[in-house]
Amino acid sequence: MIIDSILGMERYYKMNERFEKAFIFLRSNNITTLETGRYDIDGDNVYAIVSENDMKSPVEAKLEVHNLYIDIQIPVSTSETFGWKDRSLCNKGESKYDAKKDIAFFEDSPDAYCVVKPLQIVLFFPHDAHAPLIGNEKIKKIVIKVKV
Repeated sequence: MIIDSILGMERYYKMNERFEKAFIFLRSNNITTLETGRYDIDGDNVYAIVSENDMKSPVEAKLEVHNLYIDIQIPVSTSETFGWKDRSLCNKGESKYDAKKDIAFFEDSPDAYCVVKPLQIVLFFPHDAHAPLIGNEKIKKIVIKVKV
């Protein structure tokens, strides 16, 4: 997991050849005014999902993992709290992996929590179990999916 300012994105270009396309999309758009929906950046290799969601309590938010994609998550309208735990330490109630949605859930409790402010970024890799959408409000956010 990495948390950074949206201004520091170039630091991560060498970590995955597709990161640059994701970050060019963020810089090329006024992300505060993007409509909800999917935005293809590089087909299924890199795409963005803009959503508005009700946030959850820490108890309601489940740890999730992805096998095929790295998540770049950007809160837009308000701060968002995320739970985190190393995937290798998750062992409670794993749901069946949904290959179409690239997601599985765990019932484990996070080992740590972090608050990400609007227009900061958080990167979650396949080894990062993460519980998003923790808070008390409705949130507009962007999740960019980057194929591993």
